[in-house]
Amino acid sequence: MLRIRLTRKGQKKRPFYRVVVTEKDAPRDGRFVEIVGHYNPLPDPVEIKLDMERVQYWISKGAKPSDTVKGLIDKATASS
Repeated sequence: MLRIRLTRKGQKKRPFYRVVVTEKDAPRDGRFVEIVGHYNPLPDPVEIKLDMERVQYWISKGAKPSDTVKGLIDKATASS
């Protein structure tokens, strides 16, 4: 089963996240199918970039977004 979730990048105490499509059982920073966006929580306001076309494509194929990614999708669509 596919999930759309975050994977952590960046240095210690300077997190940066990628929004990826991956297998549900894969490790957090393990293999993924596709990168569909980025999330940077440090700047004010936070930086959210999602390729909504690809997100909707993967959801139509059965991928389920995590709770955190659902919130990011809602914020990205509200700001657009």
